[in-house]
Amino acid sequence: MTSKLRLPGWLDLFIVSLFAVIVLASLLPASGAAATVFHHLTTAAVCLLFFLHGAKLSPQSALNSFARWRFQLLVLGFTFVIFPLLGLASYPLHSLLGPVLYAGVLFLCILPSTVQSSIAFTSIARGNVGLAVSSASISNVLGVVVTPLLAALLLGSQAKITTGSVVGILLQLLLPFGIGLLLHRRIGGWLGRHKPVVNIVDRGSVLLVVYTAFSAGVVEGLWHVVPPSKLGLIIFFSMVLLAVVLGLTFVVGRVARIPRGDRVVLVFCGSKKSLASGLPMATLLFPSSTVGVIVLPLMIFHLIQLIVCAVLARVWAREAETAAVTQEGADQHGRRQHDERVDHDPEVQTAEHRPPR
Repeated sequence: MTSKLRLPGWLDLFIVSLFAVIVLASLLPASGAAATVFHHLTTAAVCLLFFLHGAKLSPQSALNSFARWRFQLLVLGFTFVIFPLLGLASYPLHSLLGPVLYAGVLFLCILPSTVQSSIAFTSIARGNVGLAVSSASISNVLGVVVTPLLAALLLGSQAKITTGSVVGILLQLLLPFGIGLLLHRRIGGWLGRHKPVVNIVDRGSVLLVVYTAFSAGVVEGLWHVVPPSKLGLIIFFSMVLLAVVLGLTFVVGRVARIPRGDRVVLVFCGSKKSLASGLPMATLLFPSSTVGVIVLPLMIFHLIQLIVCAVLARVWAREAETAAVTQEGADQHGRRQHDERVDHDPEVQTAEHRPPR
C-alpha cells in the first residue's frame, strides 16, 4: 500500500516550486524571443492577479477598514518606515555585498506587505481575517505609489524612476486592482466559492516572474556576480531582519494592549514583504541587466518569511485551541458548580424560580 509523500510542516509545495524555478532558470534561461514571450506572459499574469485581488475585496469592507485608521497606520509604519530605517542601518553591508546587491536589500525594505500569505497565516493562527484583508490590501495599493517614491529617495540613480516606469506600475498593478474592486458585485461571490482559482493565479504569476527575472539575471552572469559568500551573507541578514521586525511587532502589540486577533494581523502584515508586487516593480524600476541581482534579497527573504511564519501560525493556532478548550472546561465547571448549589440549596431554587417584580 503506497503512502503519499508528505512535506514537512514548514515546507509547502510553493516553496519547493520556487527553488525548482530558480534551478530551471539557471540551467535553461529564457533568452531572445523566448524572453520576450515570457515578459508578456508575466505582465498579463500580474495584471490578472491584481484584478482578482481587487474583485475579492468588497468596496464596503475597504471603506470599513479606514474606521481602524490607527491600526492601519501602525501596520503601514512598520512596512514603510521601520523597514526602510533598518535597511539604511544595514549600510555596512554595502562594502561587503557591493552596490547592486545592497540596492536589492534597500528595495526589499521599501516594498508593501503580502496579501495572500498574510491572510492565510492570520486565518491559520485564528486572527482577525477581515482586518488582515484590509491591512494587506491597503499596503499593496499604497505601495504602488510609496515604493517608487522611496526608491527615488533611497536608491537614487540606481533606480530608473521615470514617468514611464511609474505609469507602468499604475497600469500593471493599481488599474487592474481598481477594475476588480468595481466588479466585486458581479464576480466576488464566484471568486469566494472558487478560492483555488485565485491561489493558482497568485502562485503561478509569482513563479512566472521569478523565472523571467532569474533568466535575465543568468544571461547577464548572475551566479558569477553573486558568489556563495555573498549569498550566505544575504541569508543571514534576511534572518536577522525578519527576527527584528517580528520581535518589534510582537512587543508593540503587547505594550499597546492590542487584542490577540488584531495582534496576529500586526505581526503577519507588518513583517512581510510582497514578492508578487516586488518582482514586477523591479522589472519596471531597474535595468534588465541588474534585475536578477536586485531581486535576490527579496527572493531569499520571502522564502525565509514563509517558513518562519508558517511555523509561527501553527504555534499560535495550537495556543488558541488550547485556550478555547481551557475556557470551555472552565465554563462547564462553573455550570456544574451552579447546578450543585441549586440542587442542595432550597433558597437558591426559590430565588431562581421567583417571578420578576
